[in-house]
This record gives sequence, C-alpha cells and structure tokens, in this order.
Amino acid sequence: MTLNPATIRIKNLRLRTFIGIKDDEVQNRQDVVINVKIHYPADRAVNTDEMDNALNYRTITKRIIAHVENNRFSLLEKLTADILDIAAEHPWVEYAEAEVDKPHALRFADSVSLCLSCNKESQ
Repeated sequence: MTLNPATIRIKNLRLRTFIGIKDDEVQNRQDVVINVKIHYPADRAVNTDEMDNALNYRTITKRIIAHVENNRFSLLEKLTADILDIAAEHPWVEYAEAEVDKPHALRFADSVSLCLSCNKESQ
C-alpha cells in the first residue's frame, strides 16, 4: 500500500527561554509555546511496525527542548528558524512547519506567534 506522507504534530510544547531585547526579557526566562508539523513517508513504518522505519518524534522533541532551554534569542524569527531546522533535519522529512507563541508579548493580546515552514520536496 502506498500512502500519502504521514503528519507528525508536536502540540503545545511549553518551554522557558530567554527571548527578547528589553532588559527584563534579557534577564528573565519567558514562556514559549511551540507547535511543530512534520510530513514524511511512513509506508515502511506502517508495513513493518518497526521503529527503525519510523521518524522518531521523541528524539526531535528532545533536541528542540535542549536547544530552546540552553540558548538565548533576541528575535522570535531566529528561535522559530532554529526549531524548524531541527524539525526538518532528518532526510526523510519532506515538509516541516514550526510555530512559536510568546504569551503576553503584547498588552491586550493572549500571545504573539511566528510561523515558518520549509518544503524539501521542491529542493
């Protein structure tokens, strides 16, 4: 059986990091909420039920956590791009998307978010 690409979604990964340019943001960790979407061909995993034939979302998530928690970022764009790079790194990944929310970044708004994506099929 040939399938369309599988979609892995990492939803609402809540982490704390240094993000921003104001003094308070540089000195104090802030909450960020991360969502990642990854497309990859899962035919072998579906047909064999073997971990070696699947994309390991736990490994990807651990790398994202380590990167976000152990670094400092001035811009939401840089943080989101770094997460997208990790999500898209595996050669099986055909498409990846990363969105980072920064809760309470603006007065009267729940959050500000930035979303980036890449399509490796067309490269």
